[in-house]
Amino acid sequence: MRKRTAIVWGVAILCFVVLMLVTPAIPQSQEYHNFADQREFFGGIPNALNVISNFPFLVVGIVGLVLCYYGNYFKLSLPGELCGWTFFFVGVAAVAFGSSYYHLEPNDARLVWDRLPMTVAFTSIIAIFIIERVDARKGTFSIVPLILAGIVSILYWRFFDDLRPYAVVQFVPCIAIPAMAILLPPMYTHSAYWLWAAGFYLVAKIEEAADVPIYNLTHHIVSGHTIKHLFAAMVPVFLTLMLAKREVAEERISLLRMWRISWTKVKSNSTDVEKISCEYSAAPVEERDK
Repeated sequence: MRKRTAIVWGVAILCFVVLMLVTPAIPQSQEYHNFADQREFFGGIPNALNVISNFPFLVVGIVGLVLCYYGNYFKLSLPGELCGWTFFFVGVAAVAFGSSYYHLEPNDARLVWDRLPMTVAFTSIIAIFIIERVDARKGTFSIVPLILAGIVSILYWRFFDDLRPYAVVQFVPCIAIPAMAILLPPMYTHSAYWLWAAGFYLVAKIEEAADVPIYNLTHHIVSGHTIKHLFAAMVPVFLTLMLAKREVAEERISLLRMWRISWTKVKSNSTDVEKISCEYSAAPVEERDK
């Protein structure tokens, strides 16, 4: 087991090194700070809607933290789970402050504080997946190293103006989490909520890219970036609902296997359906004497 773990880490590090060697540096575009909606509301708050749309993160983060420690409401049973989910909800709540601070005056220096709490949330989720679906002990020990790796990626971008490590930290979870949710057998029920969360995050990224078109499409009512905040906040909402509803699974079956079983049942049921045939015969028509 240790040998396999070492091989996995070795391959991951080798892929990262090769990526850094063969790809050019990705500097932070200053156009990124030029958001579509720069209106002032509520007593002169600059970029007001992009600022206040971060409030849901604070609400969900605080609710999640309270429920984590309120009589074990989430029924966390594995070592390290409480630590992992604590880091996640702290990161979510901190997004409200970091992102609001950034949007008050968008620039590279403030963008650090926008990305930092998001990175803590991303990396803690990866550790939670390892705890639940691979190995509880290894996942617990991976929490701090993964979070530190995320922080280092932000510092690397800030000092060297190169987004490559941060891009890896941000986008690898977007691929790994749905894949792990589908392929690896879960310890708990309601695994489909992971896919709902991933779906909302994907839509949020699309809305972020379509900031100006959405602003124009809505006749300057709301921008894509504002809506992006609201959709991104649905990610911790669905994960909180999952934690509240789930139970320890009686049998550990991956989503992929469950889908295959369901599809097999549907196919077998369709073959058992009776075919009803109807025969129509022409009825004789009596001619009446005129």
